Amino acid sequence: MYYATGNSSYIAAATAPGLAEHARAFDDILDLSVFSWDNKLPGAGLLLSRLRMFLNPGYPYEESLAGYHRAAGLDMCKCFRRFAAFNFTRGGMALFNHGRGQPLQYVVANAFLAALYADYLEAVNVPGWYCGPNFMPADDLRAFARSQLDYILGDNPRKMSYVVGYGGRYPRHVHHRGASTPRNRVRYSCTGGRRWRNTKKADPNVLTGAMVGGPDRHDRFNDSRMAFGQTEPTLVGNAGLVAALVAVTIAAAASASAPSTRTACSLPYRRCPRPRRRRRRPRGSREGCH
Repeated sequence: MYYATGNSSYIAAATAPGLAEHARAFDDILDLSVFSWDNKLPGAGLLLSRLRMFLNPGYPYEESLAGYHRAAGLDMCKCFRRFAAFNFTRGGMALFNHGRGQPLQYVVANAFLAALYADYLEAVNVPGWYCGPNFMPADDLRAFARSQLDYILGDNPRKMSYVVGYGGRYPRHVHHRGASTPRNRVRYSCTGGRRWRNTKKADPNVLTGAMVGGPDRHDRFNDSRMAFGQTEPTLVGNAGLVAALVAVTIAAAASASAPSTRTACSLPYRRCPRPRRRRRRPRGSREGCH
């Protein structure tokens, strides 16, 4: 809300004494470092870190903002296999939800945050951050995000894209009524579509762009509508997918373009002085020669 309005009362509320402690925002709890439908702490912490990195409002917010910034850095450290915070499948998928169903929605959400944090570091000309004694380049975060997206799009042991309609091999039995119910001008009740859910026939309608739940901890995937933990698409999953894809592709395009002409005022939400209005010249006056 502060970014949208410029009203500093929102910063005061977000950094109020006791709020972080009550939310356990600074506690080193593994599951609280995972951005998800149920846990917005990592996302909120990253936004507050951005505030400190870009605008540095100082007293009386600095102590709280510094805490969120440290916590965000620790969250990023946990993305890497070398620090063994989370397990990875042999194929390379991060198990942010410990191998339970719908793993990909967690993968894309945290890949998005990783790419975003790398963007923030680059915007303030900081090459990286520390995970304990280890210096981590910002590009390592982008490499992590790309590796997870590559896995989803087909660079995995099954050589399968988990985005419907993308590539030559993708799920054909999606747990979704719009995909499995044929368009035959017949109206079905809430339970009437179960016959189509239970059939082994491929989807009559391709749900293009839908990301399914994803494989298990062993990179196995059961392309069955009954295995809804693997074949069901979700709004939260696709939201994270789009965000991660945009973050990674924009960064790649920026690195391939000419050197940045970014100025301090072009950073997001920094207030810049308004351009001066040109004074009108009196009628009949003439400009000098150029």
